Amino acid sequence: MSARRFSRYTFAEVSADETTGRLTVRDRSRYRFENRSDLRRHVVEGGQSLFTIAERRFPGFSRGAGLWWVIADFQPSPIHDPTIAVTTGRLLFVPSEQAVLERLFSSRRRS
Repeated sequence: MSARRFSRYTFAEVSADETTGRLTVRDRSRYRFENRSDLRRHVVEGGQSLFTIAERRFPGFSRGAGLWWVIADFQPSPIHDPTIAVTTGRLLFVPSEQAVLERLFSSRRRS
């Protein structure tokens, strides 16, 4: 079973229990913060969530809101629970779409 395109589990190791058939995901490496020249900064406005920020910052992806996890993982102190409201005024670092494609979803990462 493969993960859908642009899933955070694209390169994770998945195994199935022989008895129950239950799938277990292991070894999902987080996308860690990098101080890149194309790094964007986003100050959270009232009512925004990781989902709405991702939709706005990743317009080149269909269903950009699904990339909320990229922003959560990319912070110097990663955000572990996307359901908790992001504090208004908080500075978030957002990688460029090019960086996401090159670092997370390139065929080079598969090897």
